[in-house]
Amino acid sequence: MATRTQDMPPKGGYSPIPFKRIPAKTYFKGATLIGAYFGLSFSAFYLYALNYYDVERDEVENRSARNAMMPLLRAERDREYLKQLRRNRDEEADLMSKVKGWEVGTWYGEPVFKTLPEDTFVDPTFKEYYGHTTFKATAQRAHVKLWN
Repeated sequence: MATRTQDMPPKGGYSPIPFKRIPAKTYFKGATLIGAYFGLSFSAFYLYALNYYDVERDEVENRSARNAMMPLLRAERDREYLKQLRRNRDEEADLMSKVKGWEVGTWYGEPVFKTLPEDTFVDPTFKEYYGHTTFKATAQRAHVKLWN
């Protein structure tokens, strides 16, 4: 059997344990960091101001274009709305042509809105407006209308 030996410290003992504080390397002093901060802030503000004037000019141009176009677009939308109402009326006349006593825009000759003058325009409801379309088309338009 082999003899066992105990593990002992080296001759002269172990070296002392380092416990003193070792400060981190300093690359910049406080005044340098503050100067760099103000230098970067000033240059960033200058670049921001240059970009701000460009963005402001573009926004003014876009607003002017929108203000110029909106009356035209609204007039076209209203024109198409009235054309669709005309198509709906013509479709009603075609569908109900064989029904005795049916007059377009009335309920068998009775005006629907009795208290309004005859030349008053009454907006149709959503379902009346899309009355002659498929259910799928109406559902798609209803979804769009809910988001507007």
